[in-house]
Amino acid sequence: MDPVRNPFAPGAGQRPPELAGRDKELDAFEIVLERVSRGRPERSLVLTGLRGVGKTVLLGELRSMALRAGWGAGKIEARPDADLRRPLAAALHRAIRDLAVRHRDPERAGDEPVDPERADEVLGVLKAFALRSAPDGAKLRERWQPGIDVPVASGRADSGDIEIDLVELFTEVAELAKDVGTGVALLIDEMQDLRPDDVSALCAACHELSQSRAPLVVVGAGLPHLPAVLSASKSYSERLFKYSRIDKLDRADADFALLAPAEREDATFDIDALDVLYEASGGYPYFVQAYGKAAWDAAPRSPIGAADVKLAAPEAEGELAVGFFGSRYERATPAEREYLRAMAELAEGRDDPVGTSGIADHLSRKASSLSPARDSLLKKGLVFSAQRGQIAFTVPHFGRYLLTQP
Repeated sequence: MDPVRNPFAPGAGQRPPELAGRDKELDAFEIVLERVSRGRPERSLVLTGLRGVGKTVLLGELRSMALRAGWGAGKIEARPDADLRRPLAAALHRAIRDLAVRHRDPERAGDEPVDPERADEVLGVLKAFALRSAPDGAKLRERWQPGIDVPVASGRADSGDIEIDLVELFTEVAELAKDVGTGVALLIDEMQDLRPDDVSALCAACHELSQSRAPLVVVGAGLPHLPAVLSASKSYSERLFKYSRIDKLDRADADFALLAPAEREDATFDIDALDVLYEASGGYPYFVQAYGKAAWDAAPRSPIGAADVKLAAPEAEGELAVGFFGSRYERATPAEREYLRAMAELAEGRDDPVGTSGIADHLSRKASSLSPARDSLLKKGLVFSAQRGQIAFTVPHFGRYLLTQP
């Protein structure tokens, strides 16, 4: 098989050649865009799932849908212990530019054009919001400049209280979008990594927007415990967002993710190959791409058969061991690796959650002595609390990988 024509694309956040199994989420977002554009009430969205299920890819697709609908759209990736103001300001700056460019397009003549003065007013508020990220007393040369070429508009979104400022900023941006008959989508990846104050502020801002039916929608994506993070911040978050669990693909969708791209390259897989591929990948989109790519490169001709997949499996597993599993394992300290290994042994290599008390018993240790390792693993995003007293891997097949380590 010609490796140049290999259609499969394993990569962090890289869109696969066929976005299979996500029609439900795409259709739901299409409805959100239409309802919000018509001034009807709609909740912001939260997507949750393990690593490798395609949350980042789906966020990118939702952003593209918003742009095609004439919306402004900005995307950020939350980082632990990082200030929200800078990336949020950059994302909303991009969204406002999207509005200005698209609504000056002659092909969209039916839309109300953006008033340059009004847009500059909102950008001035955005700049004031961004500049509050500088520490008090910082010298001028030490202050971060957001790259917004308008004067600062003082008095809105610059109090220094992130909750007050975010509500005011979102209101300003949403009103600008409303003036031109469209909306703004803000997409936040790794949302569970936001600082507690920022989570609280974001929930408050979304609450205000939903009450006023403002045309600004937040779409967050994160690990399975993200709903618990939001609920701990604001009790009403359970009703504030529409939650969607992004999971592995079922057999039909996993097969389609392989067959459709291959057939566009005049190739295919036989049924036995698809059986072996599904067993190896477990239906997780990242693994589907990794094994599909390796099988294509190993096969001498089409159709790709089970023997080709089995021959290619060590290549795919080696790549995953280094780039997907190994990079995460290397971040763990010896004490954390001991904890991870105990989880894997108790679950017998499966992705099932295990009890924290069971881990202590397995290691013949007091549960309190293991708390630092567990808390550090939680902060590093390697495990999550499935429910009270239970812990699980954030990475599918991680337990199976760990059992192969010395």
